[in-house]
Amino acid sequence: MPTLAPQKRMASSIMKVGKSRVWMDTKSVDEIAEAVTREDIRKLIKKNVIQKRNPKGNSRGRFKAAKAQRDKGRRKGPGSRKGTKNAREPRKRKWVSSIRSMRNTLKEMRESGKISRSDYRNFYKKIKGGALRSRSALLLHMKEEGVLKGE
Repeated sequence: MPTLAPQKRMASSIMKVGKSRVWMDTKSVDEIAEAVTREDIRKLIKKNVIQKRNPKGNSRGRFKAAKAQRDKGRRKGPGSRKGTKNAREPRKRKWVSSIRSMRNTLKEMRESGKISRSDYRNFYKKIKGGALRSRSALLLHMKEEGVLKGE
């Protein structure tokens, strides 16, 4: 069986793919061996004696299945965690989300007339200072102070 390395090299150059993606028909080895010029190779490509193989990709099936499980809360046990509690959800991000929810609640109450502007400002500062840790703590504190109107 003649060596087809030069033909493979030319074919890969013509088709603009790597040598591993060049497929040659094993039944037409003699015909391919006779092809000396790039023009000969082009003719063989047209006749489908030499073809371009599809690139191999990595299947995402296993990844998708694992992600679906993770979305349900599986695979998140202590043995699967690498970062610290604060690396997985930083303190700042937790802080920002709790502050936003409290401020939104406060704003809605002010706009609906449940609290006065001065109460709004007072509680806003308490939230910023960290005196109130959560939305439920804010509502509880408001009820204790009796600042909620119409409830």
